[in-house]
Amino acid sequence: MGLFAMTKRALANVITKPATLMYPVKPAKQFERSRGMLVITIEDCIYCGLCSRHCPADAIEVSKQDRTWQVDRLRCIICAQCVDACPKSCLDIVPEYEKSVAQPPFVDFYQGPPAPPKPEKKPKEE
Repeated sequence: MGLFAMTKRALANVITKPATLMYPVKPAKQFERSRGMLVITIEDCIYCGLCSRHCPADAIEVSKQDRTWQVDRLRCIICAQCVDACPKSCLDIVPEYEKSVAQPPFVDFYQGPPAPPKPEKKPKEE
């Protein structure tokens, strides 16, 4: 590439608009089928663990005893296998993106509401 061609290219880059978006100043365009991040409605979760068993990246951990649900954002590949497997439809993939973080924790932890008390069994009358 000659000096003239390189100068012409440099001047064209100074005069024209950039080829990329100025993200995050200008938000990126969201398409209908774009995958952003996994979200949960923790109030609807029954802690069955099907989402965890269907996750190919092992990014989800569920504890029925502690009523907790957590996702490792760095491991999650946004494949929606967990969304398809959830019997209560409390998981969803939304097109928004979470702000990036440079420091741990990279795991989103959710504590569910306490379990309702179990009804006491009445003693049999004889």
